[in-house]
Amino acid sequence: MGFPDRIERTMDVAHPPDKVWAAITTAEGLGAWLGHEATIDPRPGGAARVTWTGGHTVEMRVERVEEPTVFGFTWQIYGLPDDDPRRTYVEFTLEAVGDGTRLRVVETGFAQLPEDAYRKAYEAHTEGWASELGELAGYLDDA
Repeated sequence: MGFPDRIERTMDVAHPPDKVWAAITTAEGLGAWLGHEATIDPRPGGAARVTWTGGHTVEMRVERVEEPTVFGFTWQIYGLPDDDPRRTYVEFTLEAVGDGTRLRVVETGFAQLPEDAYRKAYEAHTEGWASELGELAGYLDDA
């Protein structure tokens, strides 16, 4: 397949890594910017769930925790049935830069999809990260 398999975004925020870490690894943080409600067991193998207004819910599995620099999870792919076993992998990397943090988010796993599902999921996730990372920045500024 000739599809891009990776969405990558990097942003600098004027907040220390421990504050950014809490925003991406706690139920309070995830529920404030990624969705509207969240639960998380922040250890490898732990379950997480994010729910948005309107009832859309995504189940996640925590895969990697290297506090305070790397956090990764797998989650359901937008547009596929809830029982579809295919997942994408999302990894956050935090790097202290001056008084702030450089946050990199990489999501991979789209190339496993057939073309029709791929286009829908890749476009939705690309747009989603642009929006959600803006919400993360706003949450950090307000917190």
